[in-house]
Amino acid sequence: MSKEKLAIIRAKGYDFDIQNLFERAWEMYKIQPLLNASFTMLIISANLLAGLYFRDYAFLYSLFLAPHLFSGFYFVANKYSQGEHVVYPDFFKGFSFYMPIFSIWLIGQIITALGIFAFVIPGIYLAVAYNFAVLMAIFGGFDFWNALEESRKLITVRWWKFALLFLIIIILNVLGALFFLFGLVLTLPISYYATYILFEDLTEDIFSDET
Repeated sequence: MSKEKLAIIRAKGYDFDIQNLFERAWEMYKIQPLLNASFTMLIISANLLAGLYFRDYAFLYSLFLAPHLFSGFYFVANKYSQGEHVVYPDFFKGFSFYMPIFSIWLIGQIITALGIFAFVIPGIYLAVAYNFAVLMAIFGGFDFWNALEESRKLITVRWWKFALLFLIIIILNVLGALFFLFGLVLTLPISYYATYILFEDLTEDIFSDET
């Protein structure tokens, strides 16, 4: 995925329909609901175990394992989008991009935290703007820094609408967690699928060339 083509997308501008994203993410989830639910339950269980029984090491889990597990939804979404059959091991493909995903989560969170501690607003801006970074690394082939920067520049074009989208995603997952965490079995995969679908929509021409 070339920087030049991404620059063209930014120059032209774009828009997206939030409702349509969630409708399509729901359709994607329904392709294999049991598979999606079982993997999500694995993630929830791992998070609970880390938080309840390994509190001293919970930070290590959130840094070295969690990002790669969550990124598995992107690989699955890609296969669904291509009309390919998904098998359970596909959810673990985030580990095949271990260092890029690890670096993006680590550096991205550090920069965002510094922004929040310094002036708050820059941190909020970056928290939204870095949401495509892992996708840029996985499907665009960028190193961690360029993935962060290309994500930031692309999302900045419609930052306020992205902020609304991710606020809705946060609210959905909070509501899901209120139902004894079981609601997350539905809301968590849909959140990642909606993010992937939007990324693919915006980079469709480039994406098809690179995959």
